[in-house]
Amino acid sequence: MISWYVAGDLLASAMSWYCVFLFRKCYIQKEHFNLLIPFNDLNFFKGIIAVPFLWLLFNYITGTYTDLYKKSRLQELGKTLIVTFFGGIIIFFLLLLDDRVRNYLDYYFTFSILLVSQFLFTAFFRQWILFRVRKNIATGKVGFNTLMIGSSQRADELYEELKKGEKAFGFHFTGYLELNGKANNTLTSELKELGHLDSLELVLAQNPDIEEVIIAIETSEHHMLNDIIIRLADKNVTIRIIPDMYDILSRTVKLNHAIGEAFIEIPTQLLTEWQKITKRWFDIIASLGAIIITLPITLYVAIRVKLTDGGPIFYLQERLGHYGAPFYIYKFRSMYSDAEKDGPQLTKENDGRITPIGKQIRKYRIDELPQFLNVIKGEMSIVGPRAERRFFADQIIKTAPHYRQIFKVQPGITSLGMVKYGYASTVPEMVKRLKYDIIYIENMSVMMDFKIMIYTVLTVVYGRGK
Repeated sequence: MISWYVAGDLLASAMSWYCVFLFRKCYIQKEHFNLLIPFNDLNFFKGIIAVPFLWLLFNYITGTYTDLYKKSRLQELGKTLIVTFFGGIIIFFLLLLDDRVRNYLDYYFTFSILLVSQFLFTAFFRQWILFRVRKNIATGKVGFNTLMIGSSQRADELYEELKKGEKAFGFHFTGYLELNGKANNTLTSELKELGHLDSLELVLAQNPDIEEVIIAIETSEHHMLNDIIIRLADKNVTIRIIPDMYDILSRTVKLNHAIGEAFIEIPTQLLTEWQKITKRWFDIIASLGAIIITLPITLYVAIRVKLTDGGPIFYLQERLGHYGAPFYIYKFRSMYSDAEKDGPQLTKENDGRITPIGKQIRKYRIDELPQFLNVIKGEMSIVGPRAERRFFADQIIKTAPHYRQIFKVQPGITSLGMVKYGYASTVPEMVKRLKYDIIYIENMSVMMDFKIMIYTVLTVVYGRGK
């Protein structure tokens, strides 16, 4: 369906450009009135090719081309208006400002025709496509595999509400988890019981197609809510919670009223689509630039590492990434080849396993340079929580279960925890550093990334690493 969305946008912007060009020729320049005039002008064909792709770029940057099945038609209409306005300004100054005009009113008319035609054509195609999408959801042709947590009165009432055809929101229930005993109601008679709360991770592992988790628990069970959310923190699922009246009156959360039942929604993505796209493209461009600029340093370090003991230049180690997925991180080898012959160990002060050249490159974080390859591959970001080995991650989770929160985002070469705390040589120190990573996740933004990168540059320049 995304391809239909893209095709609709291309067609809409081409039609809009035709209207603008026709207006310029038949009203402003007044050569002679003829609907075929644009087809005799080479500039028309240049514009009819270039302008739609400019609009495509604007919409891509603003995150328009995402999952259509979770779009709100009203919100999409508002977003279309905003993107049309700012995109129209850019196109006007790029392509239309140097037009030959009789007076400045012609500029206003041209700009108005551009905005109105672009918005109307684009909105028409999008609303038609989203109508078809909503129809597919309402008829059950498309849906989201959903797990219900809870089986008591509130869960049953919600299930009955969601079963109503006219309010269907696409939930296809895989089953439910019971908390404090199995109740006899519609939910338990129609859905499959998948176990108790302790089975949550196992159920999600056995049903990787689950996209939504609805937490419908009684007020007396709210002490379990924090534990459930932490268990789901490293899972790629949207969490929906039925709030108490206190949650609604306190206005501390954003509620979704789309299906007649208010939900507190915890989405899978922490960044808006445009921030996510901007962050990714910045990561790629900055990493390519860093690899090119640091090439002389890379060659020098590679030779020195090789000459140290004849061992490998690079050190590959399995780490946990986004949603806990394992990947191999690249680093310049800063320790002797047999450094972990006795098992996984954390670095400590004056560590005898570190080579002479290793001490230097660790001080200035040069050993991290190969990780730009991980960034280009999409396994890491430049800024994000530090990726740990499963051996240590499991130990941290035992002490601080909220450590799972860091799996919501991609790990990074640098992080707020690294610039504020630095390397950790023990698990308790890792737990202390975790505070800064959680602060980063809760305040994650493009501007926050820039601030952390500035701090990192200062750390490198002054050699504050270890």
